[in-house]
Amino acid sequence: MGPRPVLTVEGLGVRIGGRTIVDEVSFGVHREHTVGIVGESGSGKSMTVLAATGLLDAPGARVSGSSMLSGGSGDPVQLVGAPPRVLRRVHGARVGFVFQDPGTSLNPLLTLERQITESLETHRRMTRREATARALELLEAVGLPDPQMRLHAYPHQLSGGQRQRVMIAIALACEPELLIADEPTTALDVTTQSQIIELVRDLQRDFGTAVVWISHDLGVIGQVADDVTVLRDGTTVEQAPILQVFDHPRDQYTRDLLAARPALDVSGPPPAPDAEPLLTVDGLDVRFAVSTPVGRSTVHAVRDVSFEIRRGTTLGLVGESGSGKSTVAAALTGLVRPDAGSATLVGSDVLGTKGSAAKSLRRRIGLVFQDPFSSLNPRGQVQTSIAEPLTVHKLVHGAQARRARVAELLDLVGLPASFAQRYPHELSGGQRQRVSIARALAAEPDLLILDEATASLDVSVQARVLDLLAGLQRDLGLTYLFIGHDLAVIRQVSHDVLVMRDGAVVEYRPAGELFAEPEQEYTRALLAAVPPTRPRAAA
Repeated sequence: MGPRPVLTVEGLGVRIGGRTIVDEVSFGVHREHTVGIVGESGSGKSMTVLAATGLLDAPGARVSGSSMLSGGSGDPVQLVGAPPRVLRRVHGARVGFVFQDPGTSLNPLLTLERQITESLETHRRMTRREATARALELLEAVGLPDPQMRLHAYPHQLSGGQRQRVMIAIALACEPELLIADEPTTALDVTTQSQIIELVRDLQRDFGTAVVWISHDLGVIGQVADDVTVLRDGTTVEQAPILQVFDHPRDQYTRDLLAARPALDVSGPPPAPDAEPLLTVDGLDVRFAVSTPVGRSTVHAVRDVSFEIRRGTTLGLVGESGSGKSTVAAALTGLVRPDAGSATLVGSDVLGTKGSAAKSLRRRIGLVFQDPFSSLNPRGQVQTSIAEPLTVHKLVHGAQARRARVAELLDLVGLPASFAQRYPHELSGGQRQRVSIARALAAEPDLLILDEATASLDVSVQARVLDLLAGLQRDLGLTYLFIGHDLAVIRQVSHDVLVMRDGAVVEYRPAGELFAEPEQEYTRALLAAVPPTRPRAAA
């Protein structure tokens, strides 16, 4: 008889009101092993783990089944139905948590030192000096640069990847038996995602921690998990070792998730016919003045960037966070004023035009943002959001014509006309992004800029949105500037690719050439960070 699992979940169910959210889910995770829980948004992944660890706090929620924590540092604890005093003793000490967005998980008013030492003083009864020394050790262990100086930093002074490293340090401060990682890399660059995956694996080996890793991406799960539980609508559709799931998936839903993964070995878009440049950018340069503890400083966000986009094609603009990608988009759409350079859209000066001419020019460049929920007015119906450009640019006259055009745009992005009366919170993430695309197309732009437009979506939803964009380009002859950090997605959509790092152009070539033989080490590093099609266990 083998060792007991660190966490054993049996027949777990969650009901809220009269609706079943999680239905008879069971799994177990052993020391030094990782269980991956995968599925689309709304599949019940996070709800399952919150209920299993006693963190579920939804009004009217009823949790049934069993979730037993059994480890070497304490007596077995039944987490389902445990009183708050027991959960306070367990959380942080025996169970650590790393959530998707470290920006909202960390307290913006406390230094990193205080946020790490808090659990050490509470659970380990350390003195302030002992806890501070341990906090420094943890920041060094998770690879945070200048850990001594960072102890006194606040979360807003760190990048997204650095904040996630701090979250991992906090989660592992008391050497818990179990680590819950809920979409911990979804909002990160592929390079940072790869580093976080390796970090968790190294720390798991050093501490012997059991890990439950939640994700919508089977590509990520393939790199971290030993066993996989696939959820759909709160029900387990497949449960098997990772290699079995990849090589012999039993359920069609699992096969669909595997097929939706972006991969480098897929072919790009069909070759575009030779066409004149639609947009020409030359020597674009952007600097920002920022305040620092030692006075004013200047950030050189974009350095002498030049490129062109041919009509009817897609230029993929790729790089890590902070590379200057979004600043390029902001300069082209008038959101920031560049310090130097020029941009021409079919003979029109993009950067220097002012007054009514600038308003007319802005109509010719559409923009789709990363987060469709925050970019849509939560108090306005879908028809209001889509109709706004029609009203601003006086493209239609009269309420009836406006409603008809909104219906046409919804149909264009594959949504029924009835969605016009819905509010953003009534839509899924993919549906909200389709609405954002419809709004951007309302002004009939010459160029559509998509700034990380699929980064926050499930891989299956992302695949459908990418298919939609390809169809629109084919049918309407649209021209895209597609900004992203994932070279697998960039490969799928781009005719040409421009790679940026620290505000400068690293590599700019036709997509086929770049992916076949990347010239620069940085490009090769980005390619190497993309999760491979085979799971790590197959290596």
